[in-house]
Amino acid sequence: MGEKVVATGFDLSDRLRYRRKLRQCLMGLERLLDEKRFDRPRNLMGLEIELNLTDSDGLPRMMNEEVLERIASRDFQTELAQFNIEVNIAPHRLGGRVLDRLAEELRIALGYADRKSQEVGAHIVMVGILPTLGAQDLVSANLSRADRYMLLNDRILAARGEAISLDIAGVERLTTTSASIAPEAACTSMQMHLQVTPARFAAVWNAAQVAVAPQIAMGANSPFLFGRELWSETRIPLFLQATDTRPEELRVQGVRPITWFGERWINGAYDLFEENVRYFPSLLPICEDEDPLRVLDEGGVPRLKELTLHNGTVYRWNRPVYAVVDGVPHLRVENRVMPAGPTVADVIANAAFYYGLVRALAEAQRPVWGRLPFAVAEANFDTACRDGIDAVLRWPRGARGGSLAEISAVDLVRDELLPLAAAGLDAWGIDPVDRDHYLGIIEGRCARRTNGARWQRDAFHRELGRGPDRQRALAAMTVRYCELMHSGVPVHEWPD
Repeated sequence: MGEKVVATGFDLSDRLRYRRKLRQCLMGLERLLDEKRFDRPRNLMGLEIELNLTDSDGLPRMMNEEVLERIASRDFQTELAQFNIEVNIAPHRLGGRVLDRLAEELRIALGYADRKSQEVGAHIVMVGILPTLGAQDLVSANLSRADRYMLLNDRILAARGEAISLDIAGVERLTTTSASIAPEAACTSMQMHLQVTPARFAAVWNAAQVAVAPQIAMGANSPFLFGRELWSETRIPLFLQATDTRPEELRVQGVRPITWFGERWINGAYDLFEENVRYFPSLLPICEDEDPLRVLDEGGVPRLKELTLHNGTVYRWNRPVYAVVDGVPHLRVENRVMPAGPTVADVIANAAFYYGLVRALAEAQRPVWGRLPFAVAEANFDTACRDGIDAVLRWPRGARGGSLAEISAVDLVRDELLPLAAAGLDAWGIDPVDRDHYLGIIEGRCARRTNGARWQRDAFHRELGRGPDRQRALAAMTVRYCELMHSGVPVHEWPD
């Protein structure tokens, strides 16, 4: 949640007033859409990457304020816990050698940040879940000292009315409880933004929903939590459970969670904002003075602050974003599926695969979502999170694509989706050298059946076989991971 929120409490009238403002914001959004007031196509993309802080032994360091003071750059910000920071890469126009430029910017930013972190005894690590985290690290005392994090924690717990329950069954099973949302801080992700026009929004969002399963299968990097080996991308069920406002009774009733895949293909951006307002009570009912309808009547552009704040507390894996820049509104799709890391090359390869695949899927004459039931797309996502590079997905098959067949994620990506992603990058105008290099990294993962999660698991079991206990094996694996991360060599080429 990027909004800077300051509030001490809410009374019984706040939610009613906020609900009225949300409805006004929706009316304002609808008018903006009807009047075609949105920014022209600009092919803009952006990246945000959440990072971990560790010591030289791979253990978490609770010192993000000290690290950020040393870094002294607006590109780096706090995140939920004191062992987290985030780096934001300025928006870039898709085209030419943008992928290589992004890689260079990210290498320079992370190299600088790591050098400054070392001045206070910390190191920066890009990984979906830091393998050495323990339950003792993820407590409310270790949340970042910012009003918005403490307020969000208090509001989620108040809505839930009881402790957070975690129950994740993978290779092993983890069951525990938490008195705060701090376990969410274990989830460090890569967020990819794509600015789109209203006319293209539905196709791009639907395509992004289709893409999440192959994305995760190729890029999973979060197999461990609290010393247990769980899903290939444990970050996904952990985030869902750590932010869950529903007690058990509401889950049994089928009440929707605020971390949400969705339940249908959409026809326009308004559908998602309207669903968020209709289905989810406000967590932070903070009202601004702006009257959005009056602003529109006077020829201005409303910021719709209540709607954007509420939208930021509904954690869709592909989130709609409304923003106003230089007085002009625009829409973005924010893809929140991918874990951070392992290397800069892997991050940019994941971005190349996503932006290319979404472009190709969105412009296909026969959209995949017309042949893939939404429930199957969601099931594919869960399967990919659990099984990673070994996932078997259901996908449209046959001359008319009317039937679904099981296919390994590796075969699907290598034989069908990588050519689509290449065509999509061509449509963006990406230089063929960048296209081939970064999609070649995805192809290499397919050839070696290796991603970050697979490497972590194999390295952990090798360490464990040498005799140390589990925690020492996880720490040794993490230290080795950090060394290879800084080498820049993509994960599928890491040595055994």
